[in-house]
Amino acid sequence: MTPGARLSAAIEVLADIAERRRPVADALKDWGLAHRFAGSGDRATIATLVYDALRRRASAAWIMGEETPRAALIGSLRLQRGLAAQTVAGLFTGERFAPAPLTEAERTRLETGTLNDAPVHVAGDVPEWVVPSLAAALGDDLLPELRALARRAPLDIRVNTLKATRQGTAEALAHLAPEPTPLSPDGLRVPLGEDGRGPALHVEPEFLDGWFEIQDEGSQLAARLSGADAGMTVIDLCAGGGGKTLALAALMNNAGRLIATDGDPRRLAPIHERLRRAGATAEIRTPRGGKGRPDVLTDLDGTADLVLVDAPCTGSGTWRRNPDAKWRLRPGSLATRVAEQEAVLDRAARLVRPGGRIVYITCSLLPEENDAAVAGLAGRRDDIAPRPLDLPDAVAAKVRRTAHGIQMSPERTGTDGFYVALLERTGAHP
Repeated sequence: MTPGARLSAAIEVLADIAERRRPVADALKDWGLAHRFAGSGDRATIATLVYDALRRRASAAWIMGEETPRAALIGSLRLQRGLAAQTVAGLFTGERFAPAPLTEAERTRLETGTLNDAPVHVAGDVPEWVVPSLAAALGDDLLPELRALARRAPLDIRVNTLKATRQGTAEALAHLAPEPTPLSPDGLRVPLGEDGRGPALHVEPEFLDGWFEIQDEGSQLAARLSGADAGMTVIDLCAGGGGKTLALAALMNNAGRLIATDGDPRRLAPIHERLRRAGATAEIRTPRGGKGRPDVLTDLDGTADLVLVDAPCTGSGTWRRNPDAKWRLRPGSLATRVAEQEAVLDRAARLVRPGGRIVYITCSLLPEENDAAVAGLAGRRDDIAPRPLDLPDAVAAKVRRTAHGIQMSPERTGTDGFYVALLERTGAHP
């Protein structure tokens, strides 16, 4: 496909997303199935164009003066890729499946449009209704953080210390030029290509042999800050596909008891193969039955040294990776997540033993899902109290401290927006 044809395809996909309010991955998949002539390189480039346009949807509409898929793409070429108006015009020719030529108004907007007077939600490319919550969390760093959330995310891997070392893995992947992550001692950062996409790590022999997992540095740090250690009884209560379960197993050196479960059994499907590949030991408890299914952890009540709660959340901290999600987020969705977080924290409180700990994690920047959730549990249980996290100096210098935990963020720590808080069960529940 020609560069112009790829732009036309991206506009088509953006229109589908806007009209049907569907996840970007679904729209891209359907487009690929309907256009089988497009090669893998074409599909990758189209996906990058679409993701960039979604990252800058509001600011692109502002400088272009209209909210259309075409305007979003044109504006993002300037804002995200720094292309001059003349360069963009050379792509919009109307020839050989390329988009129609730029109008005089579009060219003028590209040349003169500015975000100088744009409101925060436009300049930061987020829904207007979430700005007060984000401002409460980020303070004076609000706009720099929002702009960081609109940039492309790095590609990080966590070295599996059950099988390999960071140095050995870096040497084995030398052809990819990885660098150590600045905060996680087990992480490597792999450079992205000019199109913003990383290499196909899942086909590397070292990945197939379980030497590493793809995992954002923030997620690596969240697992490490749990304090999981050999000999403990640890429950990963919202294990999903198992990313943090694998990290916990490595921290425990497969010594102790590690139990992983999830309220949605479908999310657990990948965990078995991932554990096998990593050489990690964990007991998987999969809920059975439909609504009101029996609790599979009742025999563990009051016995856990550590309960990790990687809670369901809005995912606002991952908008670099999932830019379409921010435009689909609604107040009702936040309210649903807050209710789910309350329920899972209450379950964690029943599992932890006196003197044991709960580590609460979200990939959110919204205080309603973070400090408020921790305060809510402490208010409901007088035997549960927040405690300060023990932070390495390098991490302590970067993170943003909150009332009850810490907040990682793209601008401050270079990671996704992870929140971590520690709670301790201080005694028997009355």
